[in-house]
Amino acid sequence: MPFYETTFLVRQDASTQQVENLTERFAAVIGDRGGKISKRENWGLRNLSYKIQKSRKAHYIFFNIDASPEAILEMERQMRINEDILRYLTIRVDTLDDQPSPLMQNRGGREGERERGGRFTREREGGGGGGRFGRGRDRGNDRERGDGRADGRANDKSSEGGV
Repeated sequence: MPFYETTFLVRQDASTQQVENLTERFAAVIGDRGGKISKRENWGLRNLSYKIQKSRKAHYIFFNIDASPEAILEMERQMRINEDILRYLTIRVDTLDDQPSPLMQNRGGREGERERGGRFTREREGGGGGGRFGRGRDRGNDRERGDGRADGRANDKSSEGGV
């Protein structure tokens, strides 16, 4: 039988129990038709890139499936008619990966903690980046320049209108 990966999004209003019930229902559809789900991952409630049916968040569920195309078609048909499912995507793959997905591997640390990119750490350490309010460039005091001009330009006799 061919291998598939399916990801589907459940609306944000759904409780954890409702999400589990939907997961079990779709797993039963695959199992009743001779297929097998080798990996199930609940990626939790995550932000969407754009609104889908007035939702800004959704519960993400991921399956690795070993099933016939008919079983996949029936599962997708049931996803299509279920109002709790915002989106789904099923792709055919050559092999199934038994390792946890990269999203689940990152959850090894504390829950809810994300590692930020380099930009944020440089600012905290006191260097780099001009930022929005010009924190990165020290212009110094105008009096220290010795030119006496507040705008920072050097005194030039020819530019003052002299001949």
